[in-house]
Amino acid sequence: MLSHSALTPVHVGLHRLQKRISMFIGILGDWAAFLGAVLILGLGTSWYMVDVGTKLTTERHGPWVAWTSSGKADADPYTRAHFARLGTLQLTSDLALTYLAYTDSEGNRLHSSCDYVVEGRDASDHWWSLTVFNDRGDLISNAAQRHAYTSQSVALRPDGSFAVGLGREASPGNWLPTGGAGRLALMYTTFEGATPMLGKTEQARVLPVIRRVQCR
Repeated sequence: MLSHSALTPVHVGLHRLQKRISMFIGILGDWAAFLGAVLILGLGTSWYMVDVGTKLTTERHGPWVAWTSSGKADADPYTRAHFARLGTLQLTSDLALTYLAYTDSEGNRLHSSCDYVVEGRDASDHWWSLTVFNDRGDLISNAAQRHAYTSQSVALRPDGSFAVGLGREASPGNWLPTGGAGRLALMYTTFEGATPMLGKTEQARVLPVIRRVQCR
């Protein structure tokens, strides 16, 4: 049997080796955690820039968001990626603005399990359209093949205002079916030929109100 003193150098060498291996593993773990955090942060930031946008790329009015360089040849990559994901063709924002809404005017996520009324006021000096999609940018299949209203097809109230209902079941007046689409997206496109589209204040640009009526 070897003495304790004879084993000591071996033990010391093994201990040093184990310590170095542990330090190396710790350094690798720290780098992996750092790179993972950078990757998650980068992906999260990219997702936010593409899906939500910032003040540099969007114009906001209540629940409505317009991507200010949409349809332009020099549009930033986040704007291009946003509309590529939706699969929609955009008019240049020099001529028209396309607003998207994923929530109602109270900030609640739009969903086909709820009924909504979109209320606004028609103006004779510009053309507009209101279209409903699912959140993947697909038109919602329905027997009536009804997906949108425009300033030319919507029925107006006597005072010049309009109300468009959104719901699974048909309702009188202007109605857009949502079926079982799940999460919804609304697109409001407005064209004002004689007026610059960008830079209007909240007071100057009045967009429709999206009001939730009931949920099932």
